[in-house]
Amino acid sequence: MKQFTVKTHARSEMIDITAEIRLILRESSVTNGICYVFVPHTTAAITINENADPDVPRDILMELDKVIPLSDNYRHREGNSAAHIKTSLVGSSEVIFIKSGNLVLGTWQSLFFCEFDGPRTRQVLVELIFNDR
Repeated sequence: MKQFTVKTHARSEMIDITAEIRLILRESSVTNGICYVFVPHTTAAITINENADPDVPRDILMELDKVIPLSDNYRHREGNSAAHIKTSLVGSSEVIFIKSGNLVLGTWQSLFFCEFDGPRTRQVLVELIFNDR
């Protein structure tokens, strides 16, 4: 398993981590298989979405804020219940196929680290599974 650090700069943001994942893949001997990406945090997530237009991640965060507002009479005393709920909805991991040494992503797809309780320093874990077929 490999890991890398992501430093966030806002309460909520989406950071493209595709380049970091591709670097880990290039440094491995895996040509075909599966890439698991996992965030071991309860207020951060991983998702795959469009990265051609920076308004897409902004729109995603804007709509999540509308559905799950920062303050809404939550009982959790730390004041970050909205972040926990967003993380549960978006998810803590993604699985991407690997073919011929490349991540199998659509033309406009990228992997995003989603911060919902920043700014913070976070960890991303990556596991590559080899498949010789």
